[in-house]
Amino acid sequence: MPVRYMLRKPAYRDETMIRILTLTFGLALLGACAQTLENEAPENLGEFKLRVNYAFADKAVQGPVSRDATPQEWTAAIEKAVDLRLGRYEGSQEYDVGISVEGYMLAPPGVPVVYNPKSTAIVLVNVYDVGQKTFLAKGEQIQVLEDTTSESALMGSGHARTKEEQMSGLALKVADRVEEWFAKEHRNNGWFDKRPDAVPAENTVVTQNPAQG
Repeated sequence: MPVRYMLRKPAYRDETMIRILTLTFGLALLGACAQTLENEAPENLGEFKLRVNYAFADKAVQGPVSRDATPQEWTAAIEKAVDLRLGRYEGSQEYDVGISVEGYMLAPPGVPVVYNPKSTAIVLVNVYDVGQKTFLAKGEQIQVLEDTTSESALMGSGHARTKEEQMSGLALKVADRVEEWFAKEHRNNGWFDKRPDAVPAENTVVTQNPAQG
């Protein structure tokens, strides 16, 4: 049975809504930029190996004029993207990653240039060190804004992309940001340094829910 991350939500719903509005409308007219790719070069994550990847969105705040999305759709999108990016590391020490979708806005069809909102998502991230039985981080907040292409800049995200494409793109950006954050913490704070007493990953067994902090 997968480890479930019941993340406490320190942010109020009103604060989440304000962040969604700021990101979608304040940055609505950004020009084209480089897209986040599925198979970008791996980072240096030391001995990192993903054991459990769990996401949930049961209490996510839906932004104004957003397309509808179910918690199950968000869970599937986030877990797929995290597996793609973090599941490729084959270190000797296991870590669990839990992601809670706090809020989102999936841009509907609008009037290009005049009204051209961008999709956005806000998440909280937990990271659990299985071997040390301790959290490396709890409730790390990450905000992402969908990539702008020449097509979406002209037509608007709601016209150029389906809801599923918007969610997939945002989920990939979340995974990308988490991966970059992990690399920074490993570089600066040795998060995934090899431990002399580390148990090989293949010998560890999930016997309880260590992620409920």
